[in-house]
Amino acid sequence: MSAAEDPGAAWMRHMRRGAWEEAWRIGDAALARPRDWTLPRHLQAVWDGSPVAGRRVLVRCYHGLGDTIQFIRFVPALRAMAVEVATWAQPALIPLLRTMPGIGPLLPLHDGAPDGGHDLDVEVMELAHLLRVTPAALPACVPYFHPPRRALPPGALHVGLVWQAGDWDPSRTVPPALLAPLADIPGVALHILQRGPALADWPAEAGTVDGSDDVLEAASLVAALDLVVSVDSMPAHLAGALGRPVWTLLRHDADWRWMEGRDDSPWYPTMRLFRQARPGDWAGVAARVAAALSRLAARVPGGAPAR
Repeated sequence: MSAAEDPGAAWMRHMRRGAWEEAWRIGDAALARPRDWTLPRHLQAVWDGSPVAGRRVLVRCYHGLGDTIQFIRFVPALRAMAVEVATWAQPALIPLLRTMPGIGPLLPLHDGAPDGGHDLDVEVMELAHLLRVTPAALPACVPYFHPPRRALPPGALHVGLVWQAGDWDPSRTVPPALLAPLADIPGVALHILQRGPALADWPAEAGTVDGSDDVLEAASLVAALDLVVSVDSMPAHLAGALGRPVWTLLRHDADWRWMEGRDDSPWYPTMRLFRQARPGDWAGVAARVAAALSRLAARVPGGAPAR
């Protein structure tokens, strides 16, 4: 890191390039700063750098549902080090998290103080730093959730679709008209997993609206799908954590966790990344996805699942 480079920018650069050890060293330097509990939860630094061995640890899940799904994989390793670990998680996720081996006690996240006693706090996304994880040593054994699996009829390639991440980041949204032709690919049964107001923009005749606001119910469907096509949002993480094939559609300046210059992800071995070739080029991404899906459907005789 040069003297003039902002530590946050340097951390981001190292994470994108896979030099996570360098990023953790930058993070180490920030651990001495006082915790600011007045910040919004997702901006709070929680862990103070203290060792966890022999201590009671509370894992706070202060970011989005997808972030918790991605980073919760580290809790069993933390439990092997600490004397006790409890996870304070979003209530909507708790039924799904209960299906994860080695997860330990789960407490519903709320706006007050956490329940029970503990010696040390860590935010779930800080666990990679605490454990000094590198891309080569990233625990990526999937599935790590085991929900009941929904039954789907044979004779088709069952594909789930999500085109909008949320109003908070419109740059991640693919115009639905670009993806609607996926429903016309022979042999494909398109399941619309999208939730919320974005559904109003989807052509009613294209696929079947089949998502759910109940995370465990949604996971049961995703676990049965042959493929999920999703923007960078919670369903992409869910599919990856369930070990299902997932194609994640990324803007040109993608989030650090997807790194750079690669079409796969060390986080999820079943994931393929489709990146914008240039800023705003969702048409190019949609065309590549349609071509790849057509090839996949053609290779599946009689629509048998592409496991």
